Amino acid sequence: MENGHRPNGQGFPLSVLDLAPIVEGSTATQAIRNSLELAKLAEELGYRRYWFAEHHGMASIASSAPELLISRTAAVTERIRVGSGGIMLQNHAPLKAAEAFHTLEAMFPGRIDLGIGRAPGTDPRTSQALRPFEPQRFGEHLTELIGLSRGTLPGDHPFHGVRVIPSDVTLPPIWMLGSSGGSARLAGELGLGYSFARHFSPAPPKPAIDLYRDSFRSSEQFARPHVILAVAVVCAETDERADYLASSMDLGWTRINRGEFRPIPSPDEADAYDFTPQERLVVERYRRLVFVGDPATVRTAVEEVIAETGADEVIVTSTIFSHEERMRSYALLAEEFGLGSSG
Repeated sequence: MENGHRPNGQGFPLSVLDLAPIVEGSTATQAIRNSLELAKLAEELGYRRYWFAEHHGMASIASSAPELLISRTAAVTERIRVGSGGIMLQNHAPLKAAEAFHTLEAMFPGRIDLGIGRAPGTDPRTSQALRPFEPQRFGEHLTELIGLSRGTLPGDHPFHGVRVIPSDVTLPPIWMLGSSGGSARLAGELGLGYSFARHFSPAPPKPAIDLYRDSFRSSEQFARPHVILAVAVVCAETDERADYLASSMDLGWTRINRGEFRPIPSPDEADAYDFTPQERLVVERYRRLVFVGDPATVRTAVEEVIAETGADEVIVTSTIFSHEERMRSYALLAEEFGLGSSG
């Protein structure tokens, strides 16, 4: 299992979390093309992983089928690990998820990650359209997924003897995703990796991370606990430019807060919008979760949260209207953290 490095000047591992953002005036098809281009750049820059989130029925997010995006992205890259951040297990039959990721592991051995979450990743009606689910059975379904893959379901289990094909590979490393600590103990007890969603969760990450580490039992895939901290970043050449780029999501979150799900607006549209005092409060709450600034500013903020949590790795999500500016944000961050010189 890969070990993280402390932020000692160079080489701290960074990864990419991609929601395949759809912007105003563009299309979901173009968003997917942009993601493939960004993934190839991320590999060149030295990022460790490239993960796709799972969301459904959202006009601003094109990553509704992460397993398909993983397959295509792994095919156009050579070294970077590609995975899900994550598969929302309540939307999938455990057997089908096992088959999909066995197949990915067979096609791209040693390069696939399986991140699993318990949230639906959508609204209640769309969830029902995907399949009826029972959130309280998440732990049972996760155990079923692992047991099907390993052939370890007990004899009295209704699916004992069911085979996952391809059967000559196992599931890739499994990462439990969390945003409140509810999954931390289970991730530790099962010997999985753990990723905390600081990019959208207002809950402090350290209690959940500590619970995961305290509960950890070594496994074949993880000899030691491994924590990936997800952070939201908007990085540009200057603090002022970064603040301008971040304004897209100021308006985006304002709309989401009032139930409007639309493509991501441009910074110019956000700049022209007249925010009410109540909407300004929404923006302030969101901005507390995002690291916005020039490379040195962002690096200082990221290193502070690494020191606070002891995270082994940071996975960065950047929602920026301009595809070129988004790629530039990742390039500036990679240069500031010395990814290209980390070997």
